[in-house]
Amino acid sequence: MDQNTRGSNGNGGETPEFKALLSKSMEELRAKTMGHQVGWGLGKSNRWSLDMSQGDLIFTFDKVVAKCPAQIVGSLDSTDGSWLWGWANPSIPESLQRDSWRVREYGQQYQIARLTSAEWLCTEEEAWQMAALACKLCEAQGVYRGPAGTAFVFITFGNVVVSPGTRSPVPTSR
Repeated sequence: MDQNTRGSNGNGGETPEFKALLSKSMEELRAKTMGHQVGWGLGKSNRWSLDMSQGDLIFTFDKVVAKCPAQIVGSLDSTDGSWLWGWANPSIPESLQRDSWRVREYGQQYQIARLTSAEWLCTEEEAWQMAALACKLCEAQGVYRGPAGTAFVFITFGNVVVSPGTRSPVPTSR
């Protein structure tokens, strides 16, 4: 794991412009998240699941199901504080890595170490910043942070379709 993503010049390519982009990305994500919370109840579902074969993020409520196309940006391991980009995770299908690759390309273009290092030490705030950046660069509709064991998977999502649903007797990931 790359423990020093700051590079030899001390900032890892993170210019004031890049830091401003991260800040703007977070601001935009907060607004999008609020809209989803009010509009269809993001964060209040009974359960969530990610259909990796179809590329759909699914939120199940008592009377409706919200479904949207998804991309895995990366994951934060809560036990060791490491971030792993989606593009560097062999367990993620290529079809779900597109947004993470776009962020990597941006990092290569502007020589930003955190965006091009497969794995690095990370705080939860930094993980949210990476997901918000992916949301902005890829023009996604929002981000969901899904718990998965000791990790949190950060997922960008597209247009949400809410439809009537019935409660499934079969438990799914939460």
